[in-house]
Amino acid sequence: MSRLVVVSNRVAPIEPGKASTGGLAVGVLDALRQSGGIWFGWNGDVTAEEVPPGKNQTQGNITYHTFGLNKRDYDQYYRGFSNATLWPIFHYRVDLSRYSREEYDGYRRVNASMAQRLKPLLKPDDIIWVHDYHLIPFAEECRMIGIRNRIGFFLHIPFPASEILTAIPPHNELLKTLCYYDLVGFQTDTDKLAFQDYITREVRGVLENDGSLTAYGHNFHMGVYPIGTVPDDIIKQAESYRARRNFISRSIEGIPYKTIVSVDRLDYSKGLVERFCAFETLLERFPQHRKAAQFIQIAPTSRSDVKTYQNIRKQLESQAGHINGRFSELDWTPIRYSNKSYDRRTIMGLFRSADVGLVTPLRDGMNLVAKEYVAAQDPEDPGVLVLSRFAGAARELTSALIVNPYDVVGMAEALDRAIRMPLEERKTRYEDMMRIIRKNDLASWRDNFLKDLRSVKVGAEAGTVTTLRAVGAPVA
Repeated sequence: MSRLVVVSNRVAPIEPGKASTGGLAVGVLDALRQSGGIWFGWNGDVTAEEVPPGKNQTQGNITYHTFGLNKRDYDQYYRGFSNATLWPIFHYRVDLSRYSREEYDGYRRVNASMAQRLKPLLKPDDIIWVHDYHLIPFAEECRMIGIRNRIGFFLHIPFPASEILTAIPPHNELLKTLCYYDLVGFQTDTDKLAFQDYITREVRGVLENDGSLTAYGHNFHMGVYPIGTVPDDIIKQAESYRARRNFISRSIEGIPYKTIVSVDRLDYSKGLVERFCAFETLLERFPQHRKAAQFIQIAPTSRSDVKTYQNIRKQLESQAGHINGRFSELDWTPIRYSNKSYDRRTIMGLFRSADVGLVTPLRDGMNLVAKEYVAAQDPEDPGVLVLSRFAGAARELTSALIVNPYDVVGMAEALDRAIRMPLEERKTRYEDMMRIIRKNDLASWRDNFLKDLRSVKVGAEAGTVTTLRAVGAPVA
């Protein structure tokens, strides 16, 4: 089998048992362990060197090739265009986005330098799998320096509607670079259709009979590949965490609290402010849950040097203090809010013990937390998932209580229903969702994408492909 070369903005730290709960890290490691290969990308270091040297480390059949960024590249490529322009636009927050030509130039420059770094590491039959919005132009940069390997791209975040995307001044140039990939993958049909709409309407690309697209002189494929989890691993982790009851099963007069849990990165796309408001509304409108329910929010700090993220942290701290000051009693604190990170085993144990999983992003590509929460449940006494309609997971987990995160009262009503839901209904909903989670697991995501990428044949000209078969059918 040909090697797999994974290219991502960040390469996860090489610490067994310390894998991130994020979908990219978990999914990529599993894919690489299956076939062996290279994980290539930034190691998180910001250095004073103009051209930071690369570092190689091998563990098992995986070679980690990483490098640092100099301060200018970090500011322009990462903090700038990637996270101040693309991230908010792709999450429908035009109001929070900014554009700088210098930052866009830095974004293109880093993609070009990464392609140059990767070229000498490649073998002719390597399959290159590129991940996420930081690396949209990467395939074009590879083709320009003569790399002819198959290259696929998977977008982990949502793809916005054309009216939103065109707020990026160089949107046409940027989207042209996606057409150099052999296969472009999305989390949901909604994302795929938004991309297809842009290509066919904005640049008059052609949707071919086999489902491929022709645009900017290139023919390429697109598909839907909902990322999944490894449910059996989650079950083992949840069951093995014997001490989990010690930190959440507090009670009043011997009656355990009903526990609502949320775990997210500290990010404005996650709907944390609206979620805190919904819990406050629950206590206002359904006073029977006072001193009977507690809300645990774990939100590790992300991008702490970006002002937008500093502001949301201050807002949440203020809101948590307000709610606790308003409702808490000497023997009961309604909200427990933490910015700390916890290992996966602890989080899975927390999920298994929680009566309600509250996953309400304002916009999300998939959100594996929703799937992890369900997989961690006790089949004989499962909790209830309350899930935003704007998470990609809502397209699959239709037996969750689906809510609109902009409707605070509606979320509070869903929380009340979840807390009171009878056992038989909880079990039916859990079983329905577990069938989907097992069907669309991490292996299916990996295998379907790579199978489709291997089924296209690189043509004589860089960036063109010859169709062998239709690819990218939705898994669910």
